[in-house]
Amino acid sequence: MSNQHKNPTISFRITDAERKQIEARILASGMMKKDYFVRSCIYNRICVVGKKETIYPLVQTVNALYLQLLEMQKAFTTSSTSDMLPSSDEIKELQTEYTNMLTAIIDLLDGAKYLWEGDRHEQQS
Repeated sequence: MSNQHKNPTISFRITDAERKQIEARILASGMMKKDYFVRSCIYNRICVVGKKETIYPLVQTVNALYLQLLEMQKAFTTSSTSDMLPSSDEIKELQTEYTNMLTAIIDLLDGAKYLWEGDRHEQQS
């Protein structure tokens, strides 16, 4: 019960060389380790290789979001009773989910665009 209110933990394995590089970056940043990891995960540029295995799940996710929005639109336009409509809290939660997912997808696709433009410049040279 004492762990009931704690936030989830994320962990991963790294090599000793990777750990030393990360620790050096954390030291140079002057940030707390937790803050460094959070900012690195959220704000660093992500480069994605445009493989079918990478892009297809993104397309599926966007399609699922689209279908969910269509269902919500249908509920708002056809429902005559307010008990059938999502609550304000449900709408806010969906908005947060959509914002986070779409931001992640845009960042990933922007990284893929960055790689594609680099390949195009190499081919022109």
